[in-house]
Amino acid sequence: MALQPVVKRSVSGDVFEQIAADVLSGELAPGATLPSERQLAEALGVSRPAVREALQRLAAAGLVAVRQGDATTVLDYRRGAGLEVLPRLLVQGGELDPGVARSILEARLHNGPKVAELAATRLGKTDSATVGAALERTVAALAAEQDPVAQQRHAMEFWDHVIDAADSIVFRLMFNMLSAAYEPALTALAPIMSAEVGNVEAYRELAAAIVAGRPQQAAEIARALLEPATTILIDALGGY
Repeated sequence: MALQPVVKRSVSGDVFEQIAADVLSGELAPGATLPSERQLAEALGVSRPAVREALQRLAAAGLVAVRQGDATTVLDYRRGAGLEVLPRLLVQGGELDPGVARSILEARLHNGPKVAELAATRLGKTDSATVGAALERTVAALAAEQDPVAQQRHAMEFWDHVIDAADSIVFRLMFNMLSAAYEPALTALAPIMSAEVGNVEAYRELAAAIVAGRPQQAAEIARALLEPATTILIDALGGY
């Protein structure tokens, strides 16, 4: 008998996910009011503390406004939410949202060269030998890998090291959320991404430019590396 680990589920987490999905899909429009805690608890078959905790999480995510003694109001997530909602926006109801996918690709192409430039500029203020060794190990792992999904993960690890060298908390948090949104699509993207993640020499040249402290060259190599697959993917999305 093949046994599987039991996944412990959070009741408040399930409530959060259900309401968040309705807000992000537009089923709950901005300005709409949610039922009271008691009504939600009865409808969902959970305790009021679980509902209260879920509402607090929704408020922290910028999806609702909770006012003591007043109704809970749905907010426009485009105005108040952060990057943490990206993974939920990218895949809704099991379907990829082409417009969100396009936005992620555009951010990737715009941010990558700038991050590489910053890394090359600021690496002298950190341990360049340590960063260089980490990049070298990742490139070596990428070169030895044949599986296209694993190659993408090695490429993401490479950029993770570049982000560290760039020393930008904003780019770091953006990278974290973009990676979380990108992860579920690795298998589907493998055929298109194979040329990029298989371009080991470009990764090697980019690492060398960063370690050598050549910002402009690093930015140019990064754009040349990222642009082809990004263009193909955006074209594949059609008019979105």
